[in-house]
Amino acid sequence: MSGAGDPAGDLVGDLCRDAELAVRLVTAGGQLARQMRAGGLHAEQKTSISDVVTAADHAAERAIVDTLAAERPADGVLGEEGSAHDGTSGRTWVIDPVDGTYNFVAGLDWWCSALALRDGDELLLGAVHHPASGTTYVGGPGLPATADGVPLAPLVDRPLAQSCLATYLHPPFLGTPVEDAFARAARRAATLRMLGSGSMDAMAVASGMLHVVCQHSVPPWDELPGAAIIRSLGGETRHVEAAGKRWYVAGVPTAVAEVCAALTEG
Repeated sequence: MSGAGDPAGDLVGDLCRDAELAVRLVTAGGQLARQMRAGGLHAEQKTSISDVVTAADHAAERAIVDTLAAERPADGVLGEEGSAHDGTSGRTWVIDPVDGTYNFVAGLDWWCSALALRDGDELLLGAVHHPASGTTYVGGPGLPATADGVPLAPLVDRPLAQSCLATYLHPPFLGTPVEDAFARAARRAATLRMLGSGSMDAMAVASGMLHVVCQHSVPPWDELPGAAIIRSLGGETRHVEAAGKRWYVAGVPTAVAEVCAALTEG
C-alpha cells in the first residue's frame, strides 16, 4: 500500500490532482462556450468553409490558460487557437476549447471542450466535457477512465467487420489516393459515421457506442484527449503512413489493426 514518502503513491496522487483540475478546466471551458453560443456568435473562416472559429473558442481557451497560469505556472500549454508556452516542468497541457466548431456554430450538439496532459512524449491524461449532456470524461494510460466519476467499462474487442468506423474526410480529398486508402478500410467496416468532432467520436468509442476512429493529418489537440481515455480502457492508438498522409487510428485493438493494414495495402 502506498504511504507517506512513497514515490509511487506521490505520483498517483499528483495524477489524480491533475485529473481533478482537468475536469474543472474542460467543464468551465465547455460551459462558457455554451453560454456564449446561446447569446449569438459570429463565425470566422480559417482554412475552409468547414474550418471555423468563434469568440467562444478564444474565450474558452483563454479561461483555461489563465487557470493553468495560476495553478500550474511551471507547465507549458499548446492551444488550438494559438496559446503556446513551453514552461519549465517538461509537462504540456494540450487544449481544444471547442472541438467540433462547425457543429457548435450550426447548432448541432456533437461538440465538446477537451484537453490532454503530456510529460515530454508521455501521454498522462485526457479530459472531455460534452455540454449538451453535461457529461465529463477523464482518464489516461495510468488513470482509470470515468464519466462523471463513474468507471467506464473496458473496451470489448471486435473485428472491423463488426465495427462502426467514425472518420472525417475533407471533400477535396475525394477522388484522390487519400480517398482510395480510406476506402480500403471503410469497405471492411460494418458501418460508417462522420459526426464532426474527433474527441466526441473518441468518447463514443470509450462508451462502447462506436468502435474505431480513423483520420489523417490529426493535430495533437484533436488526437490526445481521446487517445488517453481510449488507452485507459484497453484500446489501442496507432499512426501509419498511407497515400502521403499520416493517419491516426484508435479504438478496439483488432479493428485498429485491420484499419491500419487496409490503409497501407496500396
